[in-house]
Amino acid sequence: MANENAKLGRLVGRRIVITGAASGIGRATAELFIAEGAIPVLLDLNGAGLKQTIGEAEGLCFEVDIVDEVAVQDVVDKAAKKLGGLDGLVNSAGNLLLGPTTEFSFGDWRKTIDVNLTGTFNLAKCCAPFLKRERKSTVVNVSSGSGLLPNSPGQVAYATAKGGQVTLSKALAADLAPDVRVNCVCPGLVDTPMAAGHLGNFGNYALKRVAKPSEIANAILFLTSEESSYVTGSILAVDGGRTFH
Repeated sequence: MANENAKLGRLVGRRIVITGAASGIGRATAELFIAEGAIPVLLDLNGAGLKQTIGEAEGLCFEVDIVDEVAVQDVVDKAAKKLGGLDGLVNSAGNLLLGPTTEFSFGDWRKTIDVNLTGTFNLAKCCAPFLKRERKSTVVNVSSGSGLLPNSPGQVAYATAKGGQVTLSKALAADLAPDVRVNCVCPGLVDTPMAAGHLGNFGNYALKRVAKPSEIANAILFLTSEESSYVTGSILAVDGGRTFH
Protein backbone atom coordinates (compact mmCIF):
# COMPACT_ATOMS: atom_id res chain seq x y z
CA MET A 1 0.00 0.00 0.00
CA ALA A 2 1.15 3.53 -0.70
CA ASN A 3 1.91 5.77 2.25
CA GLU A 4 -1.42 7.18 3.46
CA ASN A 5 0.23 10.52 4.19
CA ALA A 6 1.38 10.95 0.60
CA LYS A 7 -1.05 13.64 -0.48
CA LEU A 8 1.18 16.66 -0.99
CA GLY A 9 1.87 16.23 -4.70
CA ARG A 10 5.62 16.56 -4.22
CA LEU A 11 6.46 14.79 -7.49
CA VAL A 12 3.63 15.85 -9.80
CA GLY A 13 4.54 15.20 -13.42
CA ARG A 14 8.07 14.03 -12.70
CA ARG A 15 9.17 11.09 -14.84
CA ILE A 16 11.23 8.82 -12.62
CA VAL A 17 12.94 5.51 -13.39
CA ILE A 18 12.79 3.03 -10.49
CA THR A 19 14.65 -0.28 -10.58
CA GLY A 20 13.74 -3.31 -8.50
CA ALA A 21 10.16 -2.06 -8.53
CA ALA A 22 8.42 -5.42 -8.38
CA SER A 23 8.96 -5.94 -4.65
CA GLY A 24 10.49 -4.64 -1.43
CA ILE A 25 11.91 -1.13 -1.23
CA GLY A 26 11.55 -0.56 -4.97
CA ARG A 27 7.86 -1.38 -4.91
CA ALA A 28 7.19 0.75 -1.82
CA THR A 29 9.04 3.63 -3.46
CA ALA A 30 7.10 3.28 -6.70
CA GLU A 31 3.76 3.25 -4.87
CA LEU A 32 4.72 6.29 -2.81
CA PHE A 33 5.96 8.19 -5.85
CA ILE A 34 2.76 7.40 -7.75
CA ALA A 35 0.77 8.74 -4.79
CA GLU A 36 2.88 11.91 -4.95
CA GLY A 37 2.04 12.43 -8.63
CA ALA A 38 5.10 10.96 -10.37
CA ILE A 39 4.96 9.17 -13.70
CA PRO A 40 7.08 6.08 -13.00
CA VAL A 41 9.22 4.01 -15.34
CA LEU A 42 9.44 0.68 -13.51
CA LEU A 43 12.21 -1.85 -14.18
CA ASP A 44 12.60 -5.38 -12.84
CA LEU A 45 13.18 -8.95 -14.00
CA ASN A 46 9.75 -9.80 -12.55
CA GLY A 47 7.28 -8.54 -15.14
CA ALA A 48 4.22 -9.82 -13.30
CA GLY A 49 5.35 -8.04 -10.14
CA LEU A 50 5.73 -4.78 -12.06
CA LYS A 51 2.12 -4.99 -13.23
CA GLN A 52 0.99 -5.43 -9.64
CA THR A 53 3.05 -2.44 -8.54
CA ILE A 54 1.78 -0.02 -11.15
CA GLY A 55 -1.85 -1.14 -11.06
CA GLU A 56 -4.01 1.40 -12.87
CA ALA A 57 -1.53 4.24 -12.55
CA GLU A 58 -0.03 6.10 -15.47
CA GLY A 59 3.50 4.97 -16.26
CA LEU A 60 5.68 2.41 -18.01
CA CYS A 61 6.95 -1.06 -17.07
CA PHE A 62 9.94 -2.89 -18.54
CA GLU A 63 11.08 -6.42 -17.76
CA VAL A 64 14.85 -6.02 -18.06
CA ASP A 65 18.18 -7.15 -16.61
CA ILE A 66 19.85 -4.00 -15.25
CA VAL A 67 23.30 -5.46 -15.96
CA ASP A 68 22.55 -5.71 -19.70
CA GLU A 69 23.94 -2.46 -21.11
CA VAL A 70 22.22 -2.74 -24.49
CA ALA A 71 18.83 -3.67 -23.03
CA VAL A 72 18.93 -0.91 -20.41
CA GLN A 73 19.90 1.71 -22.97
CA ASP A 74 17.02 0.55 -25.16
CA VAL A 75 14.35 0.82 -22.44
CA VAL A 76 15.68 4.15 -21.17
CA ASP A 77 15.60 5.56 -24.71
CA LYS A 78 12.08 4.23 -25.22
CA ALA A 79 10.86 5.67 -21.93
CA ALA A 80 12.42 9.08 -22.57
CA LYS A 81 10.91 9.21 -26.05
CA LYS A 82 7.48 8.12 -24.86
CA LEU A 83 7.39 10.54 -21.91
CA GLY A 84 9.30 13.41 -23.48
CA GLY A 85 12.26 13.11 -21.11
CA LEU A 86 13.26 11.88 -17.66
CA ASP A 87 13.49 13.74 -14.35
CA GLY A 88 14.81 11.18 -11.90
CA LEU A 89 16.29 7.77 -11.17
CA VAL A 90 16.05 5.49 -8.14
CA ASN A 91 18.46 2.55 -8.17
CA SER A 92 16.78 0.10 -5.82
CA ALA A 93 17.48 -3.25 -7.52
CA GLY A 94 19.89 -5.55 -5.71
CA ASN A 95 20.66 -9.06 -4.57
CA LEU A 96 21.94 -10.54 -1.32
CA LEU A 97 24.46 -13.38 -1.57
CA LEU A 98 26.33 -14.16 1.64
CA GLY A 99 29.09 -16.58 2.52
CA PRO A 100 32.58 -16.85 3.99
CA THR A 101 35.47 -15.72 1.82
CA THR A 102 37.03 -19.18 1.63
CA GLU A 103 33.81 -20.71 0.29
CA PHE A 104 32.40 -17.86 -1.80
CA SER A 105 32.49 -18.69 -5.51
CA PHE A 106 33.82 -16.31 -8.14
CA GLY A 107 30.48 -16.65 -9.91
CA ASP A 108 28.58 -15.40 -6.87
CA TRP A 109 31.17 -12.62 -6.41
CA ARG A 110 30.63 -11.41 -9.98
CA LYS A 111 26.85 -11.67 -9.68
CA THR A 112 26.86 -9.63 -6.46
CA ILE A 113 29.10 -6.91 -7.89
CA ASP A 114 27.25 -6.87 -11.22
CA VAL A 115 23.72 -6.50 -9.85
CA ASN A 116 24.44 -4.15 -6.97
CA LEU A 117 27.22 -1.97 -8.39
CA THR A 118 27.53 -2.36 -12.16
CA GLY A 119 23.75 -2.22 -12.57
CA THR A 120 23.67 1.05 -10.63
CA PHE A 121 26.34 2.55 -12.89
CA ASN A 122 24.58 1.21 -15.99
CA LEU A 123 21.32 2.99 -15.16
CA ALA A 124 23.09 6.20 -14.17
CA LYS A 125 25.10 6.24 -17.38
CA CYS A 126 22.07 5.59 -19.60
CA CYS A 127 19.80 8.07 -17.80
CA ALA A 128 22.33 10.87 -17.26
CA PRO A 129 22.05 12.52 -20.70
CA PHE A 130 18.28 12.85 -20.26
CA LEU A 131 18.51 13.97 -16.64
CA LYS A 132 21.00 16.70 -17.49
CA ARG A 133 18.49 18.26 -19.88
CA GLU A 134 15.92 18.83 -17.14
CA ARG A 135 15.72 21.19 -14.19
CA LYS A 136 15.88 19.76 -10.68
CA SER A 137 16.62 16.18 -11.74
CA THR A 138 17.81 13.63 -9.17
CA VAL A 139 19.41 10.24 -8.67
CA VAL A 140 19.00 8.22 -5.47
CA ASN A 141 21.00 5.02 -5.04
CA VAL A 142 19.89 2.47 -2.44
CA SER A 143 22.99 1.02 -0.81
CA SER A 144 23.05 -0.63 2.64
CA GLY A 145 24.29 -0.17 6.16
CA SER A 146 26.68 -2.98 5.27
CA GLY A 147 28.31 -0.62 2.79
CA LEU A 148 29.10 1.73 5.68
CA LEU A 149 29.97 -0.79 8.37
CA PRO A 150 30.29 -4.50 7.45
CA ASN A 151 30.20 -5.79 11.02
CA SER A 152 29.11 -9.39 10.57
CA PRO A 153 30.74 -12.33 8.78
CA GLY A 154 29.83 -13.51 5.31
CA GLN A 155 29.39 -10.07 3.74
CA VAL A 156 32.64 -9.72 1.79
CA ALA A 157 31.03 -9.46 -1.67
CA TYR A 158 27.81 -7.75 -0.57
CA ALA A 159 29.51 -5.13 1.60
CA THR A 160 32.07 -4.45 -1.12
CA ALA A 161 29.35 -3.89 -3.70
CA LYS A 162 27.31 -1.70 -1.36
CA GLY A 163 30.37 0.28 -0.30
CA GLY A 164 31.04 0.77 -3.99
CA GLN A 165 27.55 2.22 -4.38
CA VAL A 166 28.31 4.73 -1.64
CA THR A 167 31.49 5.90 -3.36
CA LEU A 168 29.84 5.80 -6.80
CA SER A 169 27.10 8.08 -5.49
CA LYS A 170 29.64 10.67 -4.31
CA ALA A 171 31.54 10.46 -7.61
CA LEU A 172 28.33 10.84 -9.63
CA ALA A 173 27.30 13.82 -7.51
CA ALA A 174 30.54 15.55 -8.47
CA ASP A 175 30.40 14.42 -12.08
CA LEU A 176 26.78 15.38 -12.81
CA ALA A 177 26.69 18.66 -10.84
CA PRO A 178 25.18 21.18 -11.01
CA ASP A 179 22.51 19.73 -13.30
CA VAL A 180 21.68 16.58 -11.34
CA ARG A 181 21.61 15.97 -7.59
CA VAL A 182 22.86 12.51 -6.58
CA ASN A 183 22.38 11.02 -3.11
CA CYS A 184 22.47 7.63 -1.45
CA VAL A 185 20.31 5.88 1.15
CA CYS A 186 21.80 3.14 3.35
CA PRO A 187 19.06 1.03 4.97
CA GLY A 188 19.53 -1.40 7.79
CA LEU A 189 17.40 -4.55 7.97
CA VAL A 190 14.14 -4.09 6.07
CA ASP A 191 11.20 -6.47 5.98
CA THR A 192 11.49 -7.46 2.32
CA PRO A 193 11.60 -10.77 0.44
CA MET A 194 15.34 -10.30 -0.16
CA ALA A 195 16.03 -10.11 3.59
CA ALA A 196 13.86 -13.10 4.51
CA GLY A 197 15.79 -15.38 6.83
CA HIS A 198 17.85 -12.52 8.28
CA LEU A 199 15.15 -10.47 9.98
CA GLY A 200 16.00 -11.62 13.49
CA ASN A 201 19.48 -10.13 13.41
CA PHE A 202 18.74 -6.69 14.86
CA GLY A 203 20.26 -7.01 18.33
CA ASN A 204 22.72 -4.18 17.63
CA TYR A 205 20.00 -1.81 16.38
CA ALA A 206 19.16 1.04 18.74
CA LEU A 207 15.48 0.92 17.74
CA LYS A 208 15.34 -2.89 18.27
CA ARG A 209 13.31 -3.65 15.17
CA VAL A 210 13.52 -4.01 11.42
CA ALA A 211 12.25 -1.31 9.08
CA LYS A 212 9.16 -1.32 6.91
CA PRO A 213 9.85 -0.73 3.19
CA SER A 214 7.73 2.43 3.39
CA GLU A 215 10.17 3.94 5.91
CA ILE A 216 13.00 3.66 3.40
CA ALA A 217 10.73 4.93 0.62
CA ASN A 218 10.05 8.07 2.66
CA ALA A 219 13.78 8.80 2.81
CA ILE A 220 14.09 8.26 -0.94
CA LEU A 221 11.16 10.62 -1.48
CA PHE A 222 12.88 13.32 0.57
CA LEU A 223 16.05 13.07 -1.53
CA THR A 224 14.03 13.09 -4.76
CA SER A 225 11.76 16.00 -3.87
CA GLU A 226 12.47 19.73 -3.69
CA GLU A 227 12.55 19.42 0.10
CA SER A 228 16.19 18.35 -0.34
CA SER A 229 17.02 20.95 -2.99
CA TYR A 230 20.40 21.82 -1.42
CA VAL A 231 21.47 18.21 -0.78
CA THR A 232 23.82 16.33 -3.10
CA GLY A 233 26.58 13.80 -2.49
CA SER A 234 24.89 12.89 0.80
CA ILE A 235 24.93 9.41 2.31
CA LEU A 236 21.86 8.94 4.53
CA ALA A 237 21.86 6.02 6.96
CA VAL A 238 18.27 4.86 7.55
CA ASP A 239 19.23 1.95 9.76
CA GLY A 240 17.49 2.21 13.11
CA GLY A 241 20.74 3.21 14.81
CA ARG A 242 22.81 0.28 13.55
CA THR A 243 25.83 2.39 12.66
CA PHE A 244 25.25 5.75 14.42
CA HIS A 245 26.58 7.99 11.69
